[in-house]
Amino acid sequence: MSTTKIKICGLSRPEDIEAANKLRPDYVGFVFFEKSRRCVSFERASALRMILEPKIKAVGVFVDAPIETVSELLSRGIIDIAQLHGHEDEEYIASLRALTDKPLIQAFQIRSGQSAEEVLRRAEKSSCDYVLIDSGAGSGEVFDWSLLKGFSREYFLAGGLDSENVAEAILETGAFAVDVSSNLETDGHKDEKKMKDFVNAVRNA
Repeated sequence: MSTTKIKICGLSRPEDIEAANKLRPDYVGFVFFEKSRRCVSFERASALRMILEPKIKAVGVFVDAPIETVSELLSRGIIDIAQLHGHEDEEYIASLRALTDKPLIQAFQIRSGQSAEEVLRRAEKSSCDYVLIDSGAGSGEVFDWSLLKGFSREYFLAGGLDSENVAEAILETGAFAVDVSSNLETDGHKDEKKMKDFVNAVRNA
């Protein structure tokens, strides 16, 4: 049985949280990026957090957000972990660290036309607690997992994962955690059956 951690991102409705409470992923994600259709207000995230099973960690997803905003949501307990998905650099991370001791995840995207080696080199040097390797912000596409061979630190794997391919992804990469969002949706909303199928596929991997 897989011990790979599970993160389901982009939850926005009470019924999404109720489904997560039944399935018990390790993490759920609230998106605070205004340009995302999954974006939730701080008030909505707070209300959703109130009904989230306490053992499930809430991750806030930010893109170049003001440092004070990120630290406030962490200090208020609306989120447990901040995921940085923009152009945040080591100076930004150091400034955030001065305001909070909560865990940080930094996302890195392997896109076509870019050097995967360079992206992974930067990811290995990140001072964040975890890194997330993706094929592009919410692209829903898989990248070549063989690029991760020899990557030296624990990471969240994202990009195009679903219940059909996640076992193979875990087998090939040995990722610390798998992260999924768009492939668990039907008509733009989280689908409880797809969530269940994904969680079962990871746990049976």
